[in-house]
Amino acid sequence: MPSSRDRQARIATYVVYGVQGLSFASLLIQVANLQSKHGLDEGSLTLLLLIVPVFAGAGSVAAGAFAARWGSRLLLRVAQPAVAAAVVLAGLAPNVPLLVPVLLLFGVAVGAVDAGMNMQGVAVERRYGIQVLNGFHCVWSVLSMLGALWASAAADLPLPVVMGAPMVFALAGSLYAGRHLCGPAEEKVETPAETVAGRFPWRPIIPLCLAMGFLYVGDAAVSNFNTVFMKDVLAAGPRVIPLAYVAYQATTLAVRLAGDLAVRRYGPAAIVRIGGVIATIGFLGVVLAPNQPLGIVAFGLTGVGLSVVAPQSFSAAGRLDPAGTGVAIARVNLFNYVGFIVGAALVGGIADAVDMRVAFAAPLVLAAAIIALAPGFEPKRTPATT
Repeated sequence: MPSSRDRQARIATYVVYGVQGLSFASLLIQVANLQSKHGLDEGSLTLLLLIVPVFAGAGSVAAGAFAARWGSRLLLRVAQPAVAAAVVLAGLAPNVPLLVPVLLLFGVAVGAVDAGMNMQGVAVERRYGIQVLNGFHCVWSVLSMLGALWASAAADLPLPVVMGAPMVFALAGSLYAGRHLCGPAEEKVETPAETVAGRFPWRPIIPLCLAMGFLYVGDAAVSNFNTVFMKDVLAAGPRVIPLAYVAYQATTLAVRLAGDLAVRRYGPAAIVRIGGVIATIGFLGVVLAPNQPLGIVAFGLTGVGLSVVAPQSFSAAGRLDPAGTGVAIARVNLFNYVGFIVGAALVGGIADAVDMRVAFAAPLVLAAAIIALAPGFEPKRTPATT
C-alpha cells in the first residue's frame, strides 16, 4: 500500500513531467516563427536545431553521473528552472549569434531534466509496485498540448510574450515539485555489486536504446518540422499550423491515459509492437497527405504509435537496474538525443535536397524497425555477472 510520502512524490513527479512538456512545446512549436524572424533557410535551420540534441545528450550523460552520486532531485531543482529561462531568452534573442548560446543552455538543461524526471518516475513506479510511468508521460503530453494551443490562440502577440508567458507557470511548478520529489535514499531499492558505481552492462539495454533512437527520429521529424510541413507543403495559415502538433500531442495523451492498464494486461512487448505498426501508418499518411485536415490526422496517428515507446523503454531500463543508480535510464535517454540528432539532420537534409514530403519517408522506415525490437521490452533482470 503506497504511503502518504509515496503519493506526495508521485504528485511532484507529475508536476515535473508537466513542466517539461510545457517548456519543450513552448520552444519547438515556434520553430517556423524563429526561422522567419532570423531569416534562416532549411539548411541553416537544421544546423541550428542540431545544437539542442547534441548538448542535450551531453546533459543526459552528465545527469547519470550526477544522480548516481547526489540523486535526481537536486539535479531537477537546478536544471528545470534553467530550461524555463532558456525558453524565455530564445524568444527575446534579437539575432542568431545570441540565439545559439541560448539553445546550448536549453539543450544541456533539457537533457538533464529528461533523464532526471524519468529517474524519478521509475523510482515512484518501484515504490508503487505497478506500472505508472505512462501516467507521467501522459501529463507531459497534456501540458505540451496546452502549450501548442496557447501558441495558436496567442499567434497575434509578440513572440517573446507567446514564449515567455507559459514559463511563469513552469517556474512556479518546478519550485513546488523540487521540495517533494524522491530523495537519494528513496530512489535506491537494492544494491547488487555489479550495478554499483556505474558498472552496468550495455547488452540488455541495446534493444531499448535502438527503439528509443528510432522513436526520436520520428519525434524529431514531427517536433522540428511539423510547422514547416504545414506551412510550406500544405499552405496552412498561422492559426492552423500549430494544430498538427496539437493532434500529435492529443493522440499521444489519449493513448497514454490507458497505457499503464494496457501494459499490465498485454505486456510491454505487444504494446510496443502495435505502436510501431500504427506509427508506420501515420508517417505514410504524412508523406501522402493531400490537404491540411488529412495532414493533421496523419500527424495524430504518428502520436498514437510513438507514444508507447518512451515510457516502456524507461520502465524496462528501470527493471534492468534494480540498484536504482539511474545509469541504465541515463544511457537509454541518451538515445533520445541520438535519435533527435539523426532525425533533424536526416529529415532536414532530405528536405533541403529533395522536398519535405520525401523527407518524412525516413522516420517511416525507422518506425517500422521498432516492430522488430519489441521482444527486448519483456521484463528481465540484470544478469548476475557483467
